[in-house]
Amino acid sequence: MKFEIFKSENNEKYYFRLKARNGQVILSSQGYANKAGCKNGVESVQKNASNDDHFERKEAANGKFHFNLLAGNKQVIGSSQMYASKSGMEKGIESVKTNAPEATIEDLTVAE
Repeated sequence: MKFEIFKSENNEKYYFRLKARNGQVILSSQGYANKAGCKNGVESVQKNASNDDHFERKEAANGKFHFNLLAGNKQVIGSSQMYASKSGMEKGIESVKTNAPEATIEDLTVAE
């Protein structure tokens, strides 16, 4: 499992995503103004992922499930994809808890 740091298509914001070994994105960030902020976001995920209380479980209007990972101050630091079932969402959460703290970080942006 790895974090990827990348820039938006218009190169205005930095983002990170946590990818499973099969290439599926499990957690995505919101945009950051600079790379340092994005790296801090990754570190926040690694720090908070092991605490179940930091996962906000949600059900969308269409009946699908998703979750947010919250920092200690309750700010959202990452959001999941949509899952067809609650059990699928719980498996996603378990994967983040287990793998995010030790995940490698790959910077896909050009050296700045």
